[in-house]
Amino acid sequence: MFAKETYVQRRAQLKKIMGSGVLLFLGNDEQGLHYEDNTFRYRQDSTFLYYFGLSFAGLSAIIDIDEDKDIIFGDELTIDHIVWMGTQPTLKEKSERVGIAETRPYGEVVNYLHKAIQNGRTVHYLPPYRAEHKLKLMDWLGIPPARQEGSVPFIRAVVAQRSYKSAEEIVEIEKACDVTADMHITAMKVIRPEMYEYEVVAEMNRIAEMNNCQLSFATIATINGQTLHNHYHGNKVKSGDLFLIDAGAEIELGYAGDMSSTVPADKTFTSKQRAVYEIQNAMHLAAVNALRPGIPYMEVYELTARTLVEGMKGLGLMKGNADDAVREGAHALFYPHGLGHMMGLDVHDMENLGEIWVGYNGQPKSTQFGRKSQRLAIPLEPGFVLTVEPGVYFIPELMDKWQAEKKFMDFVNYDKLKEYRTFGGIRNEEDYLITADGARRLGKKIPLTPEEVEALR
Repeated sequence: MFAKETYVQRRAQLKKIMGSGVLLFLGNDEQGLHYEDNTFRYRQDSTFLYYFGLSFAGLSAIIDIDEDKDIIFGDELTIDHIVWMGTQPTLKEKSERVGIAETRPYGEVVNYLHKAIQNGRTVHYLPPYRAEHKLKLMDWLGIPPARQEGSVPFIRAVVAQRSYKSAEEIVEIEKACDVTADMHITAMKVIRPEMYEYEVVAEMNRIAEMNNCQLSFATIATINGQTLHNHYHGNKVKSGDLFLIDAGAEIELGYAGDMSSTVPADKTFTSKQRAVYEIQNAMHLAAVNALRPGIPYMEVYELTARTLVEGMKGLGLMKGNADDAVREGAHALFYPHGLGHMMGLDVHDMENLGEIWVGYNGQPKSTQFGRKSQRLAIPLEPGFVLTVEPGVYFIPELMDKWQAEKKFMDFVNYDKLKEYRTFGGIRNEEDYLITADGARRLGKKIPLTPEEVEALR
């Protein structure tokens, strides 16, 4: 964890933003995999980590702004816990490390909340994303799960802090990005025809574990890159395949890396693969070159979409005016997701608080296919950390559906498109920090251009 002064300052800033009220922070509990004592990997709630720094199950916390109290609620370990888990610091000792002087038994949080409500005070909570959180809010505050939307002022206050990464946070994020890059470089070196996807995944996992890291999300490593979130790893790699990887490391403090790469199963790209790969590269580089404070990220997304259309016109797959095609949404046949998202303690940072607050500052999102998946639209600011990950995909089912509906006939050459039904998909992704005068890539460089990829192969 950081020095206790970091957490004290974060809480003080939050109190200043909020002004008054009782702020409730729900820590995460252990969750059974297939029975209670065999649990999933434990991960503390990221907002709890940000303000309190303690990665232990069975905790909740309250910041009582009006009473000027910061309290952690939890129970001390029993002798049974110590027998199984070993000697550990007391809850009071743990709390003092993050500048919290007051601790109370876990059960007292309910009485504290009820007393505050009885006195007419406002209790703020964040939107729950886990079942135990929803049950606690129903039990403690009497709010049915269907109405547990969270406090908008609290959400906006947290977003206002966590969006801007401090210098010490950047150091930690870059550690995660370095390990993430090593995972990708290792995979790109080892992949060969006749390997199974899970063998490549094993090599990436080895790199993460060697660096005392967990995975920041479930790894995508697949010959079926046209499926955006493909977590199946049981296919055998064949000569002529493209292999798409989307994977990241999470360091001990919880900060994440997130990168993507696409390589040929063979030592070189085919001419068709290389042509599409260069379109994706052009999209990526156009986005990176546009990164700077003040530019709306939706505008950068649109730039990559126009770059895609122009590239597809060069292959004979699209036609017409690029601006018109992007405005109408024809580009989404090949580019059905957004350009990127915020990154930090969550790989998709703060998205449990709501994309509309994190990426849109409360403004409504588009409902257009493809564009609606753009998670970040607001003007970029120094201190933002985000991903750049445009992609090009050939999804047979989507191609068939749009052709049957005679959709975008003025922009798409469906007859020519039949030659690409089994092509797959291409995505490359890097992580960037917005600086005062531009942007800086975080982490080691992974091969990006066709020449760089083939040189590594």
